[in-house]
Amino acid sequence: MKTADELLEQEQQLLLPYFNNESAWRLGTLIRDHASHINAAVAIDIHAFGQQLFFSALQGSQLDNLEWIRRKRQSVLRFGHSTLYLRRFHESKGRIFEEQAHIDVTEYSGHGGGVPLRLKEGGLIGAVCVSGLPDTEDHAVAVQALQQLIEEMHNGAS
Repeated sequence: MKTADELLEQEQQLLLPYFNNESAWRLGTLIRDHASHINAAVAIDIHAFGQQLFFSALQGSQLDNLEWIRRKRQSVLRFGHSTLYLRRFHESKGRIFEEQAHIDVTEYSGHGGGVPLRLKEGGLIGAVCVSGLPDTEDHAVAVQALQQLIEEMHNGAS
């Protein structure tokens, strides 16, 4: 189980050299292919530059997954960190993210699976969100695909 500090360090390693519609498609298909391979009933959303650039709902995913994605995305965009980090950070302070006075539980979520899309030279541009697995696995699937995309970008493959 990763700590808030470890998750923060992980985020600092996930800086994109660039990002565009093709990058979003590649990231989404990496997640979708992995989820299909493990037979995971997930929904995947990639949101950047104020718009949805990729969405896929695999067989067995449910309408509720879309609601989780919306809340995860809003949390990432508002607070600039992964939803799992938000949860772990508040847990380290002895509190629950969703129970904070400024948090509307119908709008935000501290359940893992929302990960920021951040440019190395430009800051926060969006979020990649996965819903359908246990939340730490949602987070891991998104991070793994993001790491692969960044590696491909550095190697000139994407």
